[in-house]
Amino acid sequence: MDIMEIQHITKTYKLKNKGGITVLNGVNLRICKGEMIAIMGPSGSGKTTFLNIISGIDRADGGTVMFSGRKFIDMDKSEMALLRRRQMGMVFQDFNLIDSLSVKENIMLPMILEKKEPAVIEAQLKKLSELLGISDILDKNTYEISGGQKQRVAICRALVNEPEVILADEPTGNLDSKSSKDVMQYLNKVNQECGTSVLMVTHDSVAASYCSRVILLQDGKIITEISKKESRKQFFKEILDVLSLIGGDTDEF
Repeated sequence: MDIMEIQHITKTYKLKNKGGITVLNGVNLRICKGEMIAIMGPSGSGKTTFLNIISGIDRADGGTVMFSGRKFIDMDKSEMALLRRRQMGMVFQDFNLIDSLSVKENIMLPMILEKKEPAVIEAQLKKLSELLGISDILDKNTYEISGGQKQRVAICRALVNEPEVILADEPTGNLDSKSSKDVMQYLNKVNQECGTSVLMVTHDSVAASYCSRVILLQDGKIITEISKKESRKQFFKEILDVLSLIGGDTDEF
């Protein structure tokens, strides 16, 4: 079952006295329930713009984005904000945690905004903090924990309102290799155990190898996609082979 359908998306940014730059040019994609997908491509290929459009942060110039049967074009800004808060989980490269709040308070905030009952908040906090291995740091301040722990806190916060999809922008971009693998293992666990779909933009081939499908963008178009058929290690090699052909980034396994 499709939870998101993207059809013929286009986006052009106007430049002063220089016409415009077309960043996305007729992109089509379907995201099925329970999928874990990576969007990759060279710098300037349109990855972040694509993520901004399918999260409703930015508007496409043309085409259609449909999420759970609703077209983005039919929603105003306040409706889009509610949809993101209730049905999408957002994870960012720089974590976007609030330093003045504890780990626990950061995680609880989306549920408080939704005015959920205290018992529901506590139960969800306990379940997800245990799932992500952060139950022992709930009372710490965010500046007292590591980068990998911060990203797991951010994923936990993204999950608390039980979204249909998590959209992640370079979730391992600020992490060392060990922390990156830890975060991807937990994100994969969330995908498998909670059934939450995951779509992430990444330059990290290792991170992408945890996904079931990798979409390759170049010059604003999807040029190919590859699906995991065998082991993660074999999938990683396939990703590297494709990236080497289009000039994308590579990382060691």
